[in-house]
Amino acid sequence: MNLSLVQFHSSVGVELPGLLYEQNSKSDKVAIYLHGNGSAGGFYSVELQNTLGKTLTDNGISYLSFTNTGGHLIQSFDKVVGDKRERYKAGVAYELIKDCIQDIDGAVNFAKSKGYKHIYLLGSSTGANKICVYDWYKKQNDIEKYVLFSGGDDSGFYYQSIGDDRFEHVLKLCESRIKSGKGRNFVPKYISEMPISFQSLYDQINPEGDYNCFPYYWMLNSIKIMKKEPFREIKSITKPSLVLYGGQDEFCYGKVPECVDILKKALSGKSNFQYGIIPDADHSFFGKRPELAQIIKKFLKE
Repeated sequence: MNLSLVQFHSSVGVELPGLLYEQNSKSDKVAIYLHGNGSAGGFYSVELQNTLGKTLTDNGISYLSFTNTGGHLIQSFDKVVGDKRERYKAGVAYELIKDCIQDIDGAVNFAKSKGYKHIYLLGSSTGANKICVYDWYKKQNDIEKYVLFSGGDDSGFYYQSIGDDRFEHVLKLCESRIKSGKGRNFVPKYISEMPISFQSLYDQINPEGDYNCFPYYWMLNSIKIMKKEPFREIKSITKPSLVLYGGQDEFCYGKVPECVDILKKALSGKSNFQYGIIPDADHSFFGKRPELAQIIKKFLKE
């Protein structure tokens, strides 16, 4: 196996760093990994990256993990536009999930430039949500298969943590700041101890927003807060897709089987989906990553 530090541009010119795992003999297949939010990046969870990289390359599939513009809390990237180079401030604190389209397109274009013809997209946590958003807005894309693991319900989780009245207050405050042109200002600490802008927090918790792809909390508790169709984005996926959760995922309210059943019901009649729950695994599949890698490998090689 060969491991290379690489760099490529998003579709709007942001330079993104990545790790490319390749076979010693050239393959025409590559899996691209999307990390989650919360200060995560493409170079962390070393065990996960190396496990996925080795398992896939041993089976004829190269593996690209990269830090996208939602990596870290606050991160400055270089951005190249024409003959000008500037600094671009991004990270969880500023990202809107729809920005993932630019990042994924950049990764796909890079893979194609390396000669890869069969491209798969893996997304962990928010990365799974990003697959849904990418597919929703860009139906005509070059991905052949999706793997979504530990898809997140940030809106419901935030609602559960602060309650109905405060949730409504935060939504209205974020809306007001965005409308007044202060969306990139940070929310006060009584709302979030973690630095985050009004626009990004609103993007994460808005029940009607792009981020809300896995609305388990609303469905589990029959809370009629959403106006948009539940699971709208993932319902529209027509490519072969695998959905995985750890049996002890700490962001599924202690009800992983119930959450997966809700999703299966929403996707009933769609034969392009497969599902799996890995017993005793948490949100990041700690201690179960070799098993995770084997399941993903089997699906991609089918």
